[in-house]
Amino acid sequence: MSVFDRLAGQEDVVTQLRAAARAARAMIVAADGTSTTGGTVAPAQQSESTSVGAPTSTLTSAGKTGKASAEMTHAWLFTGPPGSGRSVAARCFAAALQCDNADEPGCGTCDSCRAVMEDRHPDVTVVRPEGLTISVKEIRGIVTRASTFPATGHWQIVIIEDADRLTEQAGNALLKAVEEPPSHTVFILCAPSDDPQDIMLTLRSRTRHVYIRMPSTDAIAELLEREGASPEQARWAAAVSGAHIGRARALLSSEEARNRRHRILELGQATMRPGHGYDLAVRMVQDARAAAVAANKDISEQETEELRTALGAGGTGKSAAGALRGSAGALKDLADAQKRRETRMMRDSIDLSLTDLATFYRDALMQATGASVEVVHVDAQRATAAMARAFSPEALLRCIDVVMATRAEISQNVKPEVAVGGMVARISLALVAR
Repeated sequence: MSVFDRLAGQEDVVTQLRAAARAARAMIVAADGTSTTGGTVAPAQQSESTSVGAPTSTLTSAGKTGKASAEMTHAWLFTGPPGSGRSVAARCFAAALQCDNADEPGCGTCDSCRAVMEDRHPDVTVVRPEGLTISVKEIRGIVTRASTFPATGHWQIVIIEDADRLTEQAGNALLKAVEEPPSHTVFILCAPSDDPQDIMLTLRSRTRHVYIRMPSTDAIAELLEREGASPEQARWAAAVSGAHIGRARALLSSEEARNRRHRILELGQATMRPGHGYDLAVRMVQDARAAAVAANKDISEQETEELRTALGAGGTGKSAAGALRGSAGALKDLADAQKRRETRMMRDSIDLSLTDLATFYRDALMQATGASVEVVHVDAQRATAAMARAFSPEALLRCIDVVMATRAEISQNVKPEVAVGGMVARISLALVAR
């Protein structure tokens, strides 16, 4: 199965990325005369002046390969709504570039494809925001790594998830690398946006833009079925997730995720009665915090142990003990980064819950206006129909506005408990003033 089979409803994107991967392969062959035998790409022939492990392929000399230079470039920007599959598309593209199969880049079965998709390929670096932003210090380290030759693959590839979180200084540091890229490096930026405006102009003007559209419910259901879900489960998860692929997978695999969503729907129903819903809103925050702590715990413990070992923990002698005593600053920096990651994970979880709440009111609004569109929460149609009968479309629209404003407040560092408490109060006012 090709790695691109992991994408839902992105046929045009797959066509473009496959063409780019084939063009990259052509560049390798044209640059060093590599031949392909036995269904795999043979290692590049090394000259005395070529470093060990360095491919002699370049993107800067791509003009010699004609069509290949038009289809492949060193910097890409993948944008699309949250849940559309940007990060998955980036990994699929990286796998296709590193693929060892001569016939189909991105075959999904070779060691390189599997390593990329499992986040263990030595020449594919994935940058995930540990906190609310990506710092210039982190980007400088990534740029340094990107300048090294690939160890085993054809390219040194850097994938930056949530590139919209780059600080201005980090963006400028990355810009220098993108303007004068190493010949063997490919940068892939991902941003959760309908257009690339969230990325600084000078950076996005040096990238090739690929838009990952929101897949249809049918496309997501087909993907989930290929991954083993029953047709009924796949259709339900695709619908209630709002076409968010990661969310659909979580709802299928996690009972706790299903329970959290159920409590959000209860919150939507509770707001029909003035003054109700505060306890459920606070529970939403508590659920998000508990989920973030649990998800962050194992990662943090492993990171801390690895750092302590690197600093000399477990060693013997005075020098080892002295090195560990002097490592308090490094351990504190790591703990601070882990705390920021936990905060980001909690806010992301709350944001998903608020999105569920907004779509609950959206379903009621569609029913109140008689719009001929599918509802999102197919298992809560009786509740949303009751709201549609009880409140005017204007009141329901105000509820949606309140929830969206609350999402913005939390993203601007308003304490979640305060934000959701105020949200319930404003929703009550919106429904009373019908």
